[in-house]
Amino acid sequence: MRKRAVGFLLVLPLALGSLTGCQEHSHSETYYLISNNISLPYWQTAIEGFDNAAHQYDVQGVVAGPNTFDPQAELQALEKAVQAKPSGILISVADAELLQPEINKAIDAGIPVMTFDSDAPFSRRLFFIGTNNRKAGRLGGQRVVDRLGGKGNVVFFTMPDQPNLEDRLNGYEDVFASHPGIKTADIFNIKGNAGNAFDATQKYLALTGPNKIDAFICLEASSGKAVAEVLRRDNITDRLVVAMDVDPGTLQDIKDGVIDSTIAQKPYTMAFFGLKMLGLIHLYPPKPILTNYAVNTFSPYPAFVDTGTALVGKDNVDIYLQQAAQAKPKRK
Repeated sequence: MRKRAVGFLLVLPLALGSLTGCQEHSHSETYYLISNNISLPYWQTAIEGFDNAAHQYDVQGVVAGPNTFDPQAELQALEKAVQAKPSGILISVADAELLQPEINKAIDAGIPVMTFDSDAPFSRRLFFIGTNNRKAGRLGGQRVVDRLGGKGNVVFFTMPDQPNLEDRLNGYEDVFASHPGIKTADIFNIKGNAGNAFDATQKYLALTGPNKIDAFICLEASSGKAVAEVLRRDNITDRLVVAMDVDPGTLQDIKDGVIDSTIAQKPYTMAFFGLKMLGLIHLYPPKPILTNYAVNTFSPYPAFVDTGTALVGKDNVDIYLQQAAQAKPKRK
């Protein structure tokens, strides 16, 4: 906790500079948000935060990236953004190894790059804004242990090689290591398509006896609703589902008792704060920007800004449903 507090203190003078300095933003400044699956509710929430920050600064906010999970298409979107020489880039990394060279290329060109939601920790991005994903996994893992009484077979739905999802999986495994009665039956790659989770759930439900699957754990946003739909259609009520994120469909499934719980993140905060920080860095750039701040003990930036997580279950789901109902219309 001490290290994290110092990180925020390092950012604070930069933030205060915008309030006391004489520089102002220009409408000609352009900032990019780049990700995958940008049509999902999770990303629409992030885009809302990004747009609101752009509106406050009166700058241009551009959203780029594929509507499906496609790391190669995300790389192409990043390459085009770098060629446009924007004021800053905020990117959620689908494949760290694939995207790292282009992130470094942007930094070499003097373009500030920050990662959010999913990191490229070995790149020279300025810093990462998002969830402590290992902590989020531990939060979900403890819920599974409590609900199953420390014994049962579980299946994970995920996408390997995506850094944030790997961290969540590791968090669950941290907890399960102390509960040998919890067995991981499979780690299923949905390949960015919730339909794959739907089909796989039907197959898992056919397993009986010692191979029966007791819990479905969803490490990303889309598979929870797919699992819930299979259970609802077949009137199955004796399986545990722990989802990820708080889109309205997931929240309603919790209220209806089909999904037990979900882990809430703050995509709005990630993107809102991310553009704000890029804007401040544009006005007060580090000299030189080429420094690798990850290995600089006098860095003006933290390595990581944790935007927080929370467990959402039937006892508090109404709070999140109310927030979703009051959300502003998303960009079309």
